[in-house]
Amino acid sequence: MISVDRLEASDRDAWEALFRAYIDFYERVEPPEMYERSWREFRADTRMHALGARLDGRLVGITHFFVHANTSGPDVCYLQDLFTAPDVRGRGVARALIEAVTAWARERDCVRVYWNTHESNATARRLYDQVAENRGFIRYQIEL
Repeated sequence: MISVDRLEASDRDAWEALFRAYIDFYERVEPPEMYERSWREFRADTRMHALGARLDGRLVGITHFFVHANTSGPDVCYLQDLFTAPDVRGRGVARALIEAVTAWARERDCVRVYWNTHESNATARRLYDQVAENRGFIRYQIEL
């Protein structure tokens, strides 16, 4: 049985291991202070939010998200990070996390939940195509 809830203080090490695996998946390197800053924000649960998925009591998936203003209507929720442990993929963990974020956003009167993924992330995209609509947008970015 998969359970999804806020991360607890005792989840710190398991959360970081999953978050580091997510960062590695996208071939990024982040300094240690980024993990500290993010953890503080998630524990404060004001600007940025995190949920964890547990399977048989083990933290096996994480998601990070936040709400932001929307120029054409009520606020929207951006699901920024989503990662599940490789050994539990295909068991509904990612789906449960997406559903939990969607329920969270709905309770706060957001009009949509959205996210990005890399076009090469075929495994995740199979799930995303089942639970959401691909609106065809292409992301552009300027590093500062």
